[in-house]
Amino acid sequence: MTEIPLDNVAQTEQVFEEGLSHRMVRKTKMNEASSRSHLVFSIIIDATNTSTKVRTKGKLSFVDLAGSERTSKTGTDKQGQAEANAINLSLSSLGNVIHELSSGAKFVSYRSHVLTKLMKDSLGGTAKTLMFVNASPSIYNEMETKNALDYAQRVKMIKNTVGKNIETKETKLLKDHIDAVEDRLISFGELLQSSDKVAEYEELKAKHKAEDNK
Repeated sequence: MTEIPLDNVAQTEQVFEEGLSHRMVRKTKMNEASSRSHLVFSIIIDATNTSTKVRTKGKLSFVDLAGSERTSKTGTDKQGQAEANAINLSLSSLGNVIHELSSGAKFVSYRSHVLTKLMKDSLGGTAKTLMFVNASPSIYNEMETKNALDYAQRVKMIKNTVGKNIETKETKLLKDHIDAVEDRLISFGELLQSSDKVAEYEELKAKHKAEDNK
């Protein structure tokens, strides 16, 4: 992820075009220019009141997800299959997060994939999410269309309380501490996974997740 300070609309458009030029596409039997990568473009407005020092932050994200296509229909080669597998893995992680949010789970697995980490503040918390589904009118693509609509239906079930993101010095300090603790816990978990205690760690993690979902 790259963050670039911007001063005007022209700079914003230039950065967007630059990011778009790096997007991976591939010709398949289903699509002349099939997206083989996701696109996440966010505009962040950060303002601080000079008198009260209260900070207000807003973020508008545009997310274009690569579609999940069947290899039997696309006729892709070995490299294309590897890309499809990676896309399916990311969409599966996103689907799990959407399910957890829509079902009111206490624990949401945002950190399970890079995509869900990037979309965390676009799905939960105080976010308002709009999802547009590209559906095919052909009966040949009935299953793909149904899966896409089911996906969107789960997104629609997410209930957030939309509000201003206001941060004082005290809340920023607390947030920084929480983020630091979460990063240390992840590093500790990765260390355990590479040790001889991995089985015990996975069992304990599964137990805690089950308790959180009760």
